[in-house]
Amino acid sequence: MAVGLGDLPVMHPVAGFELGIASAGIKKPGRRDVVLMRAIEGSTVAGIYTQNAFCAAPVILCKQRMQSSPRYLLVNTGNANAATGELGLQAANAVCQQLAALVQCSIEQILPFSTGVIGEPLPVDKIVAALPAALADLAEDHWALAAEGIMTTDTLPKGASVQFQHEGVTVTVTGISKGAGMIRPNMATMLGYIATDAAVSQTILHNILHDAANKSFNRITIDGDTSTNDSCMLIATGQAALAPITAAEGELYKALRQAVNQVAMQLAQAIVRDGEGATKFVTVQVQGGVNQQECLDVAYAIAHSPLIKTALFASDPNWGRIVAAIGYAGVKELDTEQVNVYLNDVCIVAQGGRAASYTEEQGAAVMQQAEILIRVELERGGCTETIWTTDLSHEYVRINADYRS
Repeated sequence: MAVGLGDLPVMHPVAGFELGIASAGIKKPGRRDVVLMRAIEGSTVAGIYTQNAFCAAPVILCKQRMQSSPRYLLVNTGNANAATGELGLQAANAVCQQLAALVQCSIEQILPFSTGVIGEPLPVDKIVAALPAALADLAEDHWALAAEGIMTTDTLPKGASVQFQHEGVTVTVTGISKGAGMIRPNMATMLGYIATDAAVSQTILHNILHDAANKSFNRITIDGDTSTNDSCMLIATGQAALAPITAAEGELYKALRQAVNQVAMQLAQAIVRDGEGATKFVTVQVQGGVNQQECLDVAYAIAHSPLIKTALFASDPNWGRIVAAIGYAGVKELDTEQVNVYLNDVCIVAQGGRAASYTEEQGAAVMQQAEILIRVELERGGCTETIWTTDLSHEYVRINADYRS
């Protein structure tokens, strides 16, 4: 039921970055559920991860290995390897050790990623058996196949790719992501991988990724749940014939940062558009806050309200639910008589009460649309924040009720 999400765009290959896909049959026989990525030697890698205290075994290992010049990223779906304790760490390491032996590199150069059901043992033998096929499948133009390989409850693969010119050289930024439920990333997304052929120092690469995530992946929510496995990676292969970016300045740095932001935004919004059971793509914009956090508190109070989300699904302009969410968002000393609320361009609340010009027919017309903007004016300061969310449908309940079957 993806809202406004179609086929993948053209996925430009990134020189020095290969992707291979294979079937381990972890959850479904024949399912291509293992994705291997290889970065050319000398690449730099940055990553950000879930803030969930029950972070999965692969997340723990990735964090430990970020300073070891990682070159291989290994993803499995169907099993999260989360809440599995020491045995989970041993299992993830066992898979990495087998891959290290096959490619003759240090285990520290392999980053594992898992997504799927929490609390079940990782099927090491199945994943190991699929490694030779994944290695044989490595190619720079396998982005689209990899986007399918990392899917779980997603209905469509998610990818984005942009190119720009600098001093006559084409620079490419391409990325994929997965996620449809259990989404309030609180760092990045369920799983996301973005690569560029620019040369970037690790410190600058991390700064670019952190900035991009805060403007995109950290501004989406479907159900308010932060996963145990969220991971987002940015890889720079350095294969473009340009000087390395070692400082947060200059035209190349600005152009690359903008390109990464653009790819991250497209991937993040694709996750929302493919939200489990979603029938509406909803933008929540809060203007006139004293600070960033105040705006976000109001925006998330609206986006996480089951009453608002079900009203969106029903196309019911029940604006009282929006006002109530603003009121309990925790804004200190909120002057409710200054608050205005809009559905798209229709003013539904003016100075804290029903707008004199508003009619129920106007609100119903907006709520029938597949893409809706809820805009709140607090009139307290100069800060504005925007997040993206979905409605809550019968299908969301069905998907998550049947998830483990």
